Amino acid sequence: MTRTNGGFWADFQKFIMQGNVIDLAVAVIIGGAFGKIVESFVGDIITPALLTPALSAAGVDGIEKLSANGIKYGLFLSAIINFLVIAFVIFLVVRAFEKAKKRFSRQEAVEAAAPDPTIVVQERTASALDRLSRALETRNL
Repeated sequence: MTRTNGGFWADFQKFIMQGNVIDLAVAVIIGGAFGKIVESFVGDIITPALLTPALSAAGVDGIEKLSANGIKYGLFLSAIINFLVIAFVIFLVVRAFEKAKKRFSRQEAVEAAAPDPTIVVQERTASALDRLSRALETRNL
């Protein structure tokens, strides 16, 4: 049995140390924490504030208790509300990111289109020298 290029563990270590894997891990952890925040927001703020009249008309204390013939559609409604809130927040983040990206690319384009100040000074100096030499020639000096 021969090893090639360090073997399994070396390949695994190389895979783990790649930036994409670490970025993905951070995204999953932050996403999980964000999911808990959204669940609390929906369960503790949105549901009581917006759905209390509908829930009291249905004669239940909480959305999770809504059910018909054993089908817990209240939990499903809660999951839909969670999804919509998460999707809306992600939309806002992506939209803000795209707007910042466009602003940054426009700023780079303006900076790239702006002439180099030393070149501008050199052109103005050459132009002034041309005008001076023409003025001296017309005076025959």
